[in-house]
Amino acid sequence: MTDTTYDVDVTREFDGPVERAWEAWSTPDGLRSWWGPGPFTCPAAEVDLRVGGRALLVMRAPAEFGGGDQWSTWDFTLVEPLRRIEYVFNFSDADGVRQPPPMEGVPADGRHEVEFTDLGGGRSRLHMVEHGYSTAEARDMSQQGLEACLDKMAASVAGPGS
Repeated sequence: MTDTTYDVDVTREFDGPVERAWEAWSTPDGLRSWWGPGPFTCPAAEVDLRVGGRALLVMRAPAEFGGGDQWSTWDFTLVEPLRRIEYVFNFSDADGVRQPPPMEGVPADGRHEVEFTDLGGGRSRLHMVEHGYSTAEARDMSQQGLEACLDKMAASVAGPGS
């Protein structure tokens, strides 16, 4: 048994102000616009963005991926408006009751950090780290999914007509 862990580490710049990037992470409408890679959707999101608060989200798979919903919770441990969000990620049921991760290598109580930077000129940067994957394969799968989600977020943050 090894104690090695792997982290997802992603940085993305957006053609949109930091306020829009923050809104994408801090409001139900914002999260619904991008949570879920590619053709996956987020039909429901609740957010209580404060230390001790929680988000409850669902990612819905399209029929070509077998359909079905995957719920998760984000328990917020740090909130610095327009700058930083830290939370503990867990898979859950629709009531927010913690469930075991659906695949080997994905941590329960995954610590996540999201940092927002105002680049000026209506541009922003997001840097995200997901800690504690026990296999490189699980980390790589999560990173691919996150990057696909952030592709959708980029369009949302840019707004109409961009």
